[in-house]
Amino acid sequence: DFLPEASTDFIFAVFSEEFGLLGNLVLLLLYSAIVWRGLGLAINASSLFGRLLSGSIMLTFFTYAFVNMGMVSGILPVVGVPLPLVSYGGTSMLTVLVGFGIVMSVASHKKLVKT
Repeated sequence: DFLPEASTDFIFAVFSEEFGLLGNLVLLLLYSAIVWRGLGLAINASSLFGRLLSGSIMLTFFTYAFVNMGMVSGILPVVGVPLPLVSYGGTSMLTVLVGFGIVMSVASHKKLVKT
C-alpha cells in the first residue's frame, strides 16, 4: 500500500514489492521469451518487409518494457511509458496487441518450401 495508484505506469514497482526478486526474474524471462520468439518469427519471414516490420515491432515491445523497468528502478527518467501487457491503459494494450497480430500475420504468410 505504498503506491497510491497501483495500476498505473509504476505497476512494476508494485509487482516487485509483491513478488520480490524471483517474481521479477520470472517476468523478465517471460518478456525475453516473447521477444526471442518474435525475433525468431521475424528472421524466418518470407520477405524483407516482413522481417523489418516484425523485427521493429518486437524492438518496440522490448523498448517499452526496458524503459518502464528502468524508469521504475530510477535508472532512467520518468517518461510515462506503460509496462506492456501489465499496465492499465487501453491505447497501450491495443497497440501492443495489434503489433503482435501483425507479427503473427507475417509468420503465417510464410511461403512453404517444398523439399
